[in-house]
Order: sequence, then structure tokens, then C-alpha cells
Amino acid sequence: MVIRSEESLEETSSLGFTYAKILVFSIVLFVVLFIGSLFLAQTLLAKWFDPRYAHREANKKIDLLVRRFDSLAVEEQNKAEFIANVKRIFNGDTLGGAYNPEEALRQQDKPIKPVSSMKLAASDSQFRKSFEQSELSLVALTGSKYRELRETFFFTPLTGVISDRYDVKKGHYGIDIVAKTNEPVKCIADGTVIMASWTQDAGYVIAIQHRGNLISVFKHNAELLKKVGSFVNAGEIISIVGNSGEMTDGPHLHFELWYNGNSLNPEEFVTF
Repeated sequence: MVIRSEESLEETSSLGFTYAKILVFSIVLFVVLFIGSLFLAQTLLAKWFDPRYAHREANKKIDLLVRRFDSLAVEEQNKAEFIANVKRIFNGDTLGGAYNPEEALRQQDKPIKPVSSMKLAASDSQFRKSFEQSELSLVALTGSKYRELRETFFFTPLTGVISDRYDVKKGHYGIDIVAKTNEPVKCIADGTVIMASWTQDAGYVIAIQHRGNLISVFKHNAELLKKVGSFVNAGEIISIVGNSGEMTDGPHLHFELWYNGNSLNPEEFVTF
């Protein structure tokens, strides 16, 4: 190849080509283009040129969906168990019976009835000793939890006259407070509303989950002012006292306290 000047047509430079140079240049260019194409096909252009790309992306999406489904299944199961426990509480089914903290404190100082060691082998005696120690620890823990609740300040939900007191034997797991019509009902402590709906027996019911597995329940309301999921502060108005539901004979509030799935006597913790 000869390069000449446009004005004088004088030869300025020349390039010599041979078949060998052209072949080497073509091979190098082909290799560079091939490597570049492979790189682009695996990265930027993979979705168009790599047939395995769609398969890998589909597997990723399937794996993500499976994980989400498993998480939702576990969450749904937990919600179902929680709702079942709340319904059991509202229906008055205690299963494990009412929690009597005073009895637990008395049992703390009460000696355990001994079993004659003449009838027990050495391994049985050791097991009995370990079991008695764990039982005493459990009673002490129950007593400490009860004292912790007693030391907590709770707002009075409603000012009025107690017409029916807590009585487990009669299946009355709360207290009834008679008050004036349209009196506001207040939250006893900070918490989250876990139920706010209508039931045939108790009318408008609102339940609040507090810290420490404590639940407060308010029944026979005339109107509910909070929705499920709402966070409420201690002393905040949550409903209006009323006479709703079939199991009522006048305007009053039925108030219950539940701790770890067991009913408590509200008068032992809240000042009325």
C-alpha cells in the first residue's frame, strides 16, 4: 500500500502487506472478537444469548417463592394458634385452670410431702430429689412473676361500682363494673389491640396485648374506638361502656385480665 500527497502526488509512505501478516491479523482479530463475545454472552447479553440464563433465573425465582411460602406458612400457623388461644380465653375455656398467685406463694413455703426412701432405688431417689428442686424453682418463678405484676401500675379502666366479682367456681373470669351511660373506658397499660369485634354473648369486645404476656379484655361495650393493630397508651380511651350482647342485664363493663393463658382477679392488680 502506497500513500501519496494530494497536491504533488509525491509518495509519502508505504505499507507492505504479506499473506502471512494478513492471516496473523485475522486470527488475532477473530480471537479477540470471540473472547469478547463469550464475555458479553455470559454477562450483559446473557438474557439474549445464553440459553442457561433463563433456567438459572427461573430456579432463583422458584427458590425465593418457596422460601416465602415457608415463611408465610409458619406465620399463618402462629397466627392461627394465637387466634385459637384468644378465642378460648373469650369463651371462658381455661384448660389449665385459673392462675391463683396467692396459692403459689403459699406453696413456696409449704414442705413437700416426703416419699419413703425404703421403696425407692438409688436412681429413683436421685430423680425424686432433682424433680423436687425443679418444682420449687418453678413455684419461686411463679411467685416472682406475680410480685412483678403487683408492682406494676395499671390505670383504672372505668370509675363505677363493682356489681359482680371474680369467681372461678361460677365461671366468672372477670369483674362487672356498673357505670353511667356513655362513660369512656380507658386502657390499663400500653399495648396493642389484638381484637376489636362483635360477639353474640359479649357484644362489642376489645382485647389488648400488653408486655409480659398480659392481656386485658373489655366486654359489653356500646362502641369501640380502636381497631386491631392499633397501639394504645395507658389511660387512652378505647371504647364506650354499654349494654351490648346477650349475657348482660344493664349498662356495665365486664373486665378481664389474662396472664400466660390463665385468668387473674383484676381487683388484685387494678385499683377500683
